[in-house]
Amino acid sequence: MIPRLTSRAFDKQFVKGTGIRRLTRMTRRTLIAATMTLGLSSIAMADNDCTLKTLRGSYVFAAKGYNIFNIGAAGVAQPKAIIEVINFNGDGTLSVPAATRSVNGVIGRSPAGGTGSYTADASCMGTLAFTGGPTFDIFISPNGEMLWMIQTNPDTVFQGTATRVANAK
Repeated sequence: MIPRLTSRAFDKQFVKGTGIRRLTRMTRRTLIAATMTLGLSSIAMADNDCTLKTLRGSYVFAAKGYNIFNIGAAGVAQPKAIIEVINFNGDGTLSVPAATRSVNGVIGRSPAGGTGSYTADASCMGTLAFTGGPTFDIFISPNGEMLWMIQTNPDTVFQGTATRVANAK
């Protein structure tokens, strides 16, 4: 008659002397260390809560996408792209000294003097609205060096990234 081993007894018998037990202990310790590291990094991120002041200085915004025009039953997508300088003032206001855009291959340059406003919450998300123009949801890096923007106006598919190129004076 062959003795029956319980699952735990089988595991001990199988693992004994093979190094697998040591590997299991190492894996457990690695998982604990990784969990602690992730926990500490989220505590460190809490120190980087975003505010309006997170966005200060000049940024270059580069984006591309489409405007959707409904013609009959079908929507026609017109490509668009923009390169724009945005100055964030750190108080919820912004100005646009320069912008060049292409809509369906037609190039246009905006005169300096555009304005707008933005919000930023502690989780580094917010909104941006250009005066008389498009609106965006924004996602800000905790140090404020970059932000990702997606246009929220109807009939648009448009997103891009703004990168800080100069700190506020």
